[in-house]
Amino acid sequence: MRDAPFHLVGPDGKDLPNGPVTHLRDLSVFEAAVPAEGTYRVTSGQRAGRKGKMFKVGDKWEMRGEGGEPPANAEQVDVQSMTLADAYVTRGQPSDTALKPLGKALEIQAITHPNGIVSGSDASFVLLFDGKPLANADITLFRSAGVYDGRKAVAHAKSGGDGRFSLKPQDAGTYLILVRHRGAAPAGSETPYRSYTYTLAFDAA
Repeated sequence: MRDAPFHLVGPDGKDLPNGPVTHLRDLSVFEAAVPAEGTYRVTSGQRAGRKGKMFKVGDKWEMRGEGGEPPANAEQVDVQSMTLADAYVTRGQPSDTALKPLGKALEIQAITHPNGIVSGSDASFVLLFDGKPLANADITLFRSAGVYDGRKAVAHAKSGGDGRFSLKPQDAGTYLILVRHRGAAPAGSETPYRSYTYTLAFDAA
């Protein structure tokens, strides 16, 4: 994450400065002031990652190496990974402005305010791509076991035609929603295709 453009979005929806970023072996840390009451978005910013090959199997695109070697007749294209990680923190009373989608690339809009997510109850979200609902996407919910180890998937969902989906955390704790989307890159990009990954972390009471 050394090249991630970390920043903070204030309760009024405006970007706020953050302090210097400290890069440790397994994580990156930054501090930022939260002077006003309301909900802030803590974000890694959109990060361009490695480039590789992607191939088409049926109507789905897969990254090379995810499921073995591609079939000999598979269509292959160059692809670049794009990642974005968000979380929310609230000082005082929750507010909604920082929850509004940016309208760019892959993102999740929280319909249930993150401060209101309770174990044993459904939490509602909308999956968007370039500001429009993204249907029929696979969504995975992970539960923290001290760290996000990638092996604690506790629920799966699929976005509806309106991009909406819901998840029910069964226990109190920290969770991570992960979703991926692959498709054509914007004009002028370094590769013709992109693989987008978005994560949203939240605490269930």
